[in-house]
Amino acid sequence: MATYNVLDDAFLSTVAGKRVLVRSDLNVPLDGTTITDDGRIRASVPTIRKLADAGARVVVTAHLGRPKGEPDPAYSLAPVSARLGDLLGDEVAFASDTVGESAQGVVAGLADGKVALLENVRFNAGETSKDDAERGAFADELAALADVFVSDGFGVVHRKQASVYDVAQRLPHAMGLLVAAEIDVLRRLTESPERPYAVVLGGSKVSDKLGVIDNLLGKADRLLIGGGMVFTFLKAQGHEVGKSLLEEDQVQTCLDYLDRAERTGVEILLPTDVVVADSFGDEASARTVAADAIPADALGLDIGPDSGDAFAAALADARTVFWNGPMGVFEVPAFADGTRAVAQALTGIVGLSVVGGGDSAAAVRTLGFDEAAFGHISTGGGASLEYLEGKELPGITVLES
Repeated sequence: MATYNVLDDAFLSTVAGKRVLVRSDLNVPLDGTTITDDGRIRASVPTIRKLADAGARVVVTAHLGRPKGEPDPAYSLAPVSARLGDLLGDEVAFASDTVGESAQGVVAGLADGKVALLENVRFNAGETSKDDAERGAFADELAALADVFVSDGFGVVHRKQASVYDVAQRLPHAMGLLVAAEIDVLRRLTESPERPYAVVLGGSKVSDKLGVIDNLLGKADRLLIGGGMVFTFLKAQGHEVGKSLLEEDQVQTCLDYLDRAERTGVEILLPTDVVVADSFGDEASARTVAADAIPADALGLDIGPDSGDAFAAALADARTVFWNGPMGVFEVPAFADGTRAVAQALTGIVGLSVVGGGDSAAAVRTLGFDEAAFGHISTGGGASLEYLEGKELPGITVLES
């Protein structure tokens, strides 16, 4: 098993007076300049606070959204800086660029125990460049701002990007508290899960989950499938799916998965009823139909109530549960019950319940659940899935001692 430098007392004893560059994941949803879900900011606070309390000069770098390698005011981290300061209980200095004159000035003026946030790292083309030299040149500029690097942005560790991968090659480095916690949970899911082990997968596309389904068919005891991706499975069984989301090119793959599960004794649970409407939206008239009787002009938007009960029953005795992807369009109340049923079932798990980031984590908060009722809520859906696929995560392997 690989070992890593971590943010323990021995490491913290070395950082007083040093400039510590922390790669956090502050990619939060915004409505204009209003943060609508600050979960990732809150998750970043423990590492930043530990470093500041140890006397480090903490320089945080992060991204927001997908700007095209140049400044875009719509993706500024300025609102995040204000919220981070609120959570830390201390003002966070904000640099209006990432490695330019503002960043250099803010970092130079940072006192021991204080925190600064650099502007969106993706305003720089070098951050996400596929060209090693271009990415490396930008990493050189980032590394020049610091003496030490701490990787704490779990949501990006599956990306070979300058602030995630290349900077770690240029500075003494350690794994932050959040990343360490995420990796610990994922190891428990893959190396020695307590059984029964159930996996709930939803979201829109089967193609997004192919690798994880393939890998988990050899590890999980039960696989529960909902969300938009379920209609490709229903089509594989020969059912009409109407106007529902369908990936025709994945029908045979789904059929192969169903056959493989039957041969290997893995239970795959599909919904027996679905909530449909003639169109999508808040004003849509929802009705429940059998999963094998979806009208040709209907659009499936959630698993039905019988399926929600069945999914909850299938999770009741599980000792390990991983959930990634909502069961329906949870943002619309008429299509939120399936996701609510799964979330509610996870709160009763005696063992490890893991909410796999992304839309699943957003659903938990949107639907009003107490986050403390779940064993772990990941901050990185894509990173979690790639780990569960068995892929190496560049931002983790680069931290190996």
